[in-house]
Amino acid sequence: MKTDYSNKATNQQIRERFDKDTERFSNLETGQQSTIDAPLTMELCTEAAKYATPQATELLDIGCGAGNYTLKMLGKIPNLNCTLNDLSMPMLEKAKERVSPQTKGTVTIIQDDMRNLDLPANHFDIILAAATLHHLRDDDDWELMFTKLYKALKPGGSFWVSDLIAHHSEVITRLFEDQYSHYLEKLGGPEYRQKVLDYVNYEDTPRSLNFQLALLTKVGFSKIDILHKNSCFAAFGAIK
Repeated sequence: MKTDYSNKATNQQIRERFDKDTERFSNLETGQQSTIDAPLTMELCTEAAKYATPQATELLDIGCGAGNYTLKMLGKIPNLNCTLNDLSMPMLEKAKERVSPQTKGTVTIIQDDMRNLDLPANHFDIILAAATLHHLRDDDDWELMFTKLYKALKPGGSFWVSDLIAHHSEVITRLFEDQYSHYLEKLGGPEYRQKVLDYVNYEDTPRSLNFQLALLTKVGFSKIDILHKNSCFAAFGAIK
């Protein structure tokens, strides 16, 4: 039986929120602060990509926001050709404005739902997806997206994810929901905590780390690794 997601935000509603929020996503030092360990996971994902493909020339950043992950990647492998995808045009414009001066490569922006991307096969050396896959809805969406990205990677290319995750046990879900609530309240007070929890509940449908690791195997990846997990956030990836 398919899950009913009719109570969740539409793409248009998600896009409209992000259209108004570019500055919050434009801090390279902190990343997205509502994500636990954002600076660490950004460092780990881009460093893993550098180790996997030090001679990379082609980068795809899915749900790029204001471009933090691409900028971090360019600090490790210079002059990449950068393909930036996001739902929000203001985010893409901010990302292009920040990224373009940092590379001699081309910078291409694509405003679209990630599920609609028509990507060339065996083209990218590195694909990054930070705090974006949790907007996928049913299991078919997830498999479509992972398959699409696997096919778009060159042999030896790598895919790195940093994202909100779910858990299978109700007890462990409650544990990490409580931990995240305390983290948010310490970060910005009770009103900020509630604001973030409300939009997570309305917009996001994350999957567990186990689900995503199994899906990476199913679509063809064989070299799969977890870089970091803390509470309801994880960084992980795979090499084709």
